[in-house]
Amino acid sequence: MCGIVGYLGKKDSVPIILNGLHRLEYRGYDSAGIAIMGNDGIQHVKNAGNVSELSKLIDDSVLKGSIGIGHTRWATHGEPNKVNAHPHFDKTGKIALIHNGIIENYNSIKEVLSKKGFEFKTDTDTEVIVQLISEIYYSDGLNFEQAVQAALNQVVGAYGIVAFCSDEPNKLVAARHGSPLVLGIGKDEYFIASDASPIVEHTREVIYLDENEIAVITKSGHEIRSIDNDKIINKISTELELSIEQIEKGEFPHHMLKEIHEQVNTITDTLRGRIDPKDGSAHLGGIADKINRIKGAHRIYITACGTSWHAGLMGKYLIEEYARIPVHVEYASEFRYRNPIIDNKTVVIAISQSGETADTLAALKKAKEFGALTLGICNVVGSSIARETDCGVYTHAGPEIGVASTKAFTSQVAVLFLLSLCFSKNNGPTGENFSKALLKIGDQVKQILKNSKKINEVAEATFQSDNFLYLGRGMNFPVALEGALKLKEISYIHAEGYPAAEMKHGPIALIDENMPVVFIAPNDETYSKVLSNIQEVKARNGVVISLTDHKTNELTKVSDYIIEVPKSSHPRIFPLLASISLQLLAYQLAVLRDCNIDRPRNLAKSVTVE
Repeated sequence: MCGIVGYLGKKDSVPIILNGLHRLEYRGYDSAGIAIMGNDGIQHVKNAGNVSELSKLIDDSVLKGSIGIGHTRWATHGEPNKVNAHPHFDKTGKIALIHNGIIENYNSIKEVLSKKGFEFKTDTDTEVIVQLISEIYYSDGLNFEQAVQAALNQVVGAYGIVAFCSDEPNKLVAARHGSPLVLGIGKDEYFIASDASPIVEHTREVIYLDENEIAVITKSGHEIRSIDNDKIINKISTELELSIEQIEKGEFPHHMLKEIHEQVNTITDTLRGRIDPKDGSAHLGGIADKINRIKGAHRIYITACGTSWHAGLMGKYLIEEYARIPVHVEYASEFRYRNPIIDNKTVVIAISQSGETADTLAALKKAKEFGALTLGICNVVGSSIARETDCGVYTHAGPEIGVASTKAFTSQVAVLFLLSLCFSKNNGPTGENFSKALLKIGDQVKQILKNSKKINEVAEATFQSDNFLYLGRGMNFPVALEGALKLKEISYIHAEGYPAAEMKHGPIALIDENMPVVFIAPNDETYSKVLSNIQEVKARNGVVISLTDHKTNELTKVSDYIIEVPKSSHPRIFPLLASISLQLLAYQLAVLRDCNIDRPRNLAKSVTVE
C-alpha cells in the first residue's frame, strides 16, 4: 500500500525523491518522510499528512545529498502520526529503512530485541526490521547487505524495503517479498520505487525484482541475489511502456475524471486486434497454448477483490452463457482460507489491476498447489500475477492513478467479454452479433461523456442524501454493486447494491422520501420485472433514478430522474456502458460534497498487505 522511492547517483536526491513521492501518493497519504545520506551522516524530515506538507518542511531544511530514500504511508500498525512515519532508524541512528508490507512476527522479534536492551520509539512493525538489522550488523561482523539479508531470513510476512547505513555511505540495499519493487537504471544513477511512475521521467530501463530477491546498488553498479540461498541472479532489463502524459492529469481537475474520459480509448485498446467479427471468435495470444485445457475444464473459479471482484461477477454471466462451464466467483481473501474443490480440471482466473493484490496472489498460489490451471487478468506488465500465472491477458488500460478504479474496471470487463467468446465451443450468430457490438463501444462511450448534463442534474438534486440504494437484475446486479462502491469510495455516502428482487427481503424497510434508489433498467428480459420493483419503491415515496436504454412513458411516470444510456445492438453491452454513467454520477456527487476525489480517506490504490 505504501509508496517507496530511493535514489543513488550524482544529482541532488531531494527533488527527485519528493517528485517520486508525489507520483506514488495514490498508494498512501497518511504520513510521509525522507532521509538523505549527508556529509555528516543521515539527515531526515518526516511528518503526518500528505507529501505537500512534507515538502513545506523540507523547503525550510538543509537536506542535501546524492543518496536518499523517501516514503508515503498507508497506516497498518500504529497511528498515522509523525513518530510512526517512515523512514525508521536503528538505535545508533546510522541505519535508515523504509518498508511497504506487514511483518507478521514482529511481536516475537520485538520481545527478543527488547530483552537485549533495544528500545522501540514507534508502534510500527517496520521499526522491528531496522533494529534487527542493527543487532546483526553490529554484533555478527557482517557487511550491511549481509546483515539485511540475515535479518530478512528471520522475518515472516510481506515486505518491500530500501535501507542504507552511514557506515557504508555509498550503498542502497533493496529487497522484495510480496510487495513490488522496480529498479530503474539511468546513466551513472539508479532509482528504486514501488512502481515505475517515479522512474519514467528519468529512465526507461528497468528491472522488476522478483520474490525473495535483494538488490545491492552502488555508484559502480548493481547486484541482485536470492535472499534464500545468496545465489547471484542475472536479470535482463526491460523498457518501460509508459509516458509522463499517462500519469499526469493534463487539463482535467482530477485523475479520476481523466481516467473516466480515457475509457473511450482504453476499452477499444483492450479489444483491438483480438476479435474476429466474421465468426464471432476472439483470439488471445496469452492463453493460446492453454485454450484446449480451458475448454475442457469442469469448473472455473474467478478470484479477486473489490472492483475486480465485481468485474468477475459480470464475467461469470458471460462465460457460463457462451462457454457453458460452471463459474464460481470468490473473494480472494475468503478463497485462500477455504478448502475449495480444485483439481487439474479446474481453471482459476485471478483479476487485479496492479497484479500485486496480496489476497489475490495468496489465492492464486493456493490454486496452483491444488493443480489448477491459473490465468491472470491484470494491467501492469511484469507484475507478480503476470509472472505467477500459467497464462494470462493484459488489459492495456495504461496507468490508473485515481484510487477509485474506473478504466481498469471496464477494461477487465472487456477482457472477460473476450474470454467468454474465446472459451466458447460454438459461437454461431450470437457470438457474431456480440463481437460486432463490442467493436462499437468506443462511440457509445463518447455519447455518454458528451451527454452528461442529466447526470449532473441528478447529482445536484441528491448530493445531500446520506444513503443510496442501487438495484439491478442479472448481469446488472454487479453493476449495482460497483455503482454503490464508487459512491462510497469517493463521496463517503453510504450506499448498497442489491439484486432488485431482493429489495423486498429487507432493504425496502429503509425506503422513504430521503432515499434515492438507482434502478438499472435495460431493455432486456428483466425490464418488466425491474419496472415492477420501481413501482414498489415509488409507492413508498422513494426517489427513483432510472438508468436505461429504453425510455418509455411508463418508465417516465414512475421515475423522478432518467439517465439514458446509448442503445446497443447486443444486450450484454449495456452493463459496461451503465457502469460508466454510474462512475460519472459518483464523481459529480463527490465534487458537490467537496471530497478529495483522487485520494479518498483511508484508501490506497494497490492493496499489497493482507
